[in-house]
Amino acid sequence: MSQYSTKASYAAIFQDFDSPTTHRMTTPKSQVTPTASHQVSVLPDGLNFVTNGVASVLESGLLGGVELPSSCRNGTCRECMCRLVSGNVRYRIDWPGLSADEKAEGWFLPCVALAQSDLQIEQPFAQAR
Repeated sequence: MSQYSTKASYAAIFQDFDSPTTHRMTTPKSQVTPTASHQVSVLPDGLNFVTNGVASVLESGLLGGVELPSSCRNGTCRECMCRLVSGNVRYRIDWPGLSADEKAEGWFLPCVALAQSDLQIEQPFAQAR
């Protein structure tokens, strides 16, 4: 019998993870340390918010009063797709729903992107909340 054969065992394995319905392939919370905060500037309207490199760019925007278009929040629907004008991000998942060409053109998915520096992004449908 496997050591993971009971509900209690499964619960113990996943207790440190973010909500599996939102992000299935995340780093366990116990392995994440908050990083310095980063400014995010949204063009063309000049909206701004702060992110900490632990919350996604999308989540940080919502917390900071900026709503970016979104739907699935797991990197598959592409509803939140924005252009990264400047800055660096890393992803919560190995290969977000973007082609290599789209990545090379500067497109990114803020729902699964974590800021690694100050960012300037382009999303004409962003709104202040």
